[in-house]
Amino acid sequence: MSGIESSRRISVNRRAVDLVDRLLKDSAALGAEVHRLPNGTRVVDVGVQAPGGFAAGKVVALICLGGLGEVTFIPYDLGGLTIPAVSVAVDQPVIACMASQYAGWQVSVGKFFGMGSGPARAIAVVEKLYDDLGYRDEADHAVLVLETDVMPTEEVAAYIAGKCGLTPEQVTLVVAATPSIVGGIQIAARSVETAMHKIMELGFDLHKIQFGSGISPIATPIRDTLRAIGRTNDCMLYGATAALVVDATDEEIQQILDKIPSSASRDYGTPFYEVLKRYDGDFYKIDPMLFSPACVTITNAATGRTFFAGQLNLELLRSSLCG
Repeated sequence: MSGIESSRRISVNRRAVDLVDRLLKDSAALGAEVHRLPNGTRVVDVGVQAPGGFAAGKVVALICLGGLGEVTFIPYDLGGLTIPAVSVAVDQPVIACMASQYAGWQVSVGKFFGMGSGPARAIAVVEKLYDDLGYRDEADHAVLVLETDVMPTEEVAAYIAGKCGLTPEQVTLVVAATPSIVGGIQIAARSVETAMHKIMELGFDLHKIQFGSGISPIATPIRDTLRAIGRTNDCMLYGATAALVVDATDEEIQQILDKIPSSASRDYGTPFYEVLKRYDGDFYKIDPMLFSPACVTITNAATGRTFFAGQLNLELLRSSLCG
């Protein structure tokens, strides 16, 4: 049985449902609020109106990964200032990070907008990248994580259910705003995913990536959404590291290595909030090569050689996170 064939037996949505149940069973302690829309869709709020917290953030990060990773909190030395960070390890990185975690579904319905990530993407398959991933999920319940600062409506839920080919009752939406604790944690848990997306853009075959791990500091809270977006991105661009194990030729790795870290971008070296202002808040004007971890380590299992590129910029990151 090929790797792609065997991967189809893994259902990220069924695994995520078990994690949602964890939020539901201990919602009060986890700072979660559960709502049922008139059409039956379940909405789990962990950072829009509800407070959420670190424990909820860990569960949501695991939901985004389709239950295929390990997420832990560790201390991070920011030049003498200790802040919390997320350490993530993934054994099925193509499925967990790209088919599930990647925030590739822009959900825009009426006045609502949210970035959709998580397992439901692998059922809806509204993104072109699935043509290359070799993975689709089939499940009788879909779980989508929405990064948004407003609660989804019945219309939003019906749209998502329709794209998944399910009834609204078969959909769970987990919502958190970027400035929330949960928002910051689930973004920080994307160090491996961000590296993989950059590598995909550089033309490397993602199926040659066997394992991934990474560390990213968690953005310090701030209630301003644009500044929160700035801080969460700065944590990745200037403070995150990713380590991948691949099975390839050394030449394939060397061809892309120096282009992977964020420092390869023309927009590197400026706090992300300032970059946003420079481009009038238009993400699509920002150099797409910017969106990657600060440092990347690649070990080639075929040859035993390890390659490294990038640099931390703790001075810039400390300035961003400390105001």
